Amino acid sequence: MKSLILEIKGNSLDDGPGIRTVVFFKGCPLNCVWCHNPESKKAVMELSWDKKECIGCLACAKICPENAIDIHNVNFVDRIKCTLCFKCVEVCPSGAMSKVGTEMTVEDILQQLLKDKPFFDISGGGVTLSGGEPLMNISFASELLQQCKNNAIHTLVETSGYFNWNEFETCIAPYCDMVYYDIKLIDEEEHKKYCGVSNEKILSNFKKLVGLSKMSGIKVVPRIPLVPGITAKEQNLTGIAAFLQECGMHNVELLRYNPLWPEKCVKVGNNTIIDKTLTQWMPHEEYERCKRIMSEVNVTMHC
Repeated sequence: MKSLILEIKGNSLDDGPGIRTVVFFKGCPLNCVWCHNPESKKAVMELSWDKKECIGCLACAKICPENAIDIHNVNFVDRIKCTLCFKCVEVCPSGAMSKVGTEMTVEDILQQLLKDKPFFDISGGGVTLSGGEPLMNISFASELLQQCKNNAIHTLVETSGYFNWNEFETCIAPYCDMVYYDIKLIDEEEHKKYCGVSNEKILSNFKKLVGLSKMSGIKVVPRIPLVPGITAKEQNLTGIAAFLQECGMHNVELLRYNPLWPEKCVKVGNNTIIDKTLTQWMPHEEYERCKRIMSEVNVTMHC
């Protein structure tokens, strides 16, 4: 059994308690317009071209069997012609051309994770499954989590909440210590518009997860990514706060907006037109405004 992995990143301090190693899965059922890992959306390998690293030697163009690479092409690579043979990656001397996504087995991943176990043990850290959406391949994620637990490693899953509940309850919950659960938009039509799918399953799964956590001990941390003009609006924040309170939850983590994702889009040939407001860092006072809105409706910030 294999899964497509975007990256395995060690020494992380932002993806759960302690020092953690994060396994980023490739592929996501959502299509959020602000996704800060746009290269993780598609559940297939992709070709990335980094203009900043390119030295213009054109070794890639010379070896391409489809003539898909042209310096006069606005994206350098014609994604329609490209067949993803990755011969260009093999000859690129600067690393400007790279393959996005690697097929790995559970054993491949575990071998890397165990190297970091001393750091987990001394810091109270562990392994975080992220993405993309790590629960798109629940069988694989389940096996990986089981192997982590067999090696006394704390486990955390970061999820959009768009998964099959019965499979989660059976295959993931018994081996998961903690869940970071993103709730982006409370209005269903807004969610469809900006995330590509309805939020009905996401909200339903969250309610079930909160109930399960009271019996199983899984720690659940709801999170709201703050996106200017979309999720950071007062109506959305107060709506999510009311939903959390309805579920018996009174804490939330607000994720500061990261505007670096548009550059990643260009690397994989995604020329989506981006609103100028989404290319700027969120001012500190705007972040404080969002915190104030949540505190006024008696929802505390999780740290």
